[in-house]
Amino acid sequence: MIIVIILFVFIIIGVFIYNSLIEKRNQVTNAFSSIDVMLKKRYDLIPNLVEIVKQYTNYEQSTLTKIVELRSRATSGSLTEAEKASLDTELSSAVKGLMVTVENYPDLKANTNFLNLQSTWTESEEQIAAARRTYNASVTSYNNAIMMFPGNLFAGMLKYTQIDVLATPEEERKNISAKELFNN
Repeated sequence: MIIVIILFVFIIIGVFIYNSLIEKRNQVTNAFSSIDVMLKKRYDLIPNLVEIVKQYTNYEQSTLTKIVELRSRATSGSLTEAEKASLDTELSSAVKGLMVTVENYPDLKANTNFLNLQSTWTESEEQIAAARRTYNASVTSYNNAIMMFPGNLFAGMLKYTQIDVLATPEEERKNISAKELFNN
């Protein structure tokens, strides 16, 4: 009878650990889906941003073309999570460069449509940052669960592996010189 009780307890613990691992893995998937939703919102803003900027500037056409091409790749639907993250970094960099250049066009900076679009863009970027933090917290919880005993035993059997957190690229970690921004 004692052996049956001990076996029953181990089964209950095993089910609990298994369900916990599944839950954490699903949280990671859900968190990345939230990032996808925010990125879609951002991608939907890009055509409007490009059109408004085109109307007011003689801005280098290749940059606008690059932004449109990156958006097209991003919305193609055939990218892996890693490719989406990489493309997101490229697109963010291109749009940030565009926003800095806009400073040279006072008419554009005063345009109500552009100001509204810029405000929406900023809000979207803040939502993406929040979704990334949520994703990284979910990934950390998942990684902890599959690395710690006894979860690591089940994770090994289920072939669960660690997932990388989203990290800021090295070039975005550098200090920004306001003097250099305004001297260009």
